[in-house]
Amino acid sequence: MANIKMLGVDYGEARTGLAYSDALGLYAVGMGNIKSYNIEKAAEDIAAKAKEIGAELIVIGKPVNMNGTFGEKVEKVTKLGELIRLHIDIPIDYYDERLTTVSAHQILQTSGVRAKNRKQIIDSLAAELILQGYMDKCRNTK
Repeated sequence: MANIKMLGVDYGEARTGLAYSDALGLYAVGMGNIKSYNIEKAAEDIAAKAKEIGAELIVIGKPVNMNGTFGEKVEKVTKLGELIRLHIDIPIDYYDERLTTVSAHQILQTSGVRAKNRKQIIDSLAAELILQGYMDKCRNTK
């Protein structure tokens, strides 16, 4: 998976965080949020961002329950992936995102970011963690 441009996605019903991989496929870099109250519009916006950065793969966080089961949120993320495919013809993969938002909150708290300022960056940081985890997993399974 190295040397291909990737877009990481942390889907939320209000905001969706986005991140992209660096040119070498080693690091994930946050690129902000998009509004996602409407899943169809969110899919269109994600596809547009993927085209804009020249992404060759989209990695979407899959919100698996702590006990390993799939719930309603996994269904929504799967639907999002299907909707994105209507707008762009590149591979889409999913990454188990258990605890990424919790980790993002811990990172921001440890970094001294005030609680009222976290809402603006939490989703982008979660997308970074999803994409970084995906890239690390790909590197470690070779």
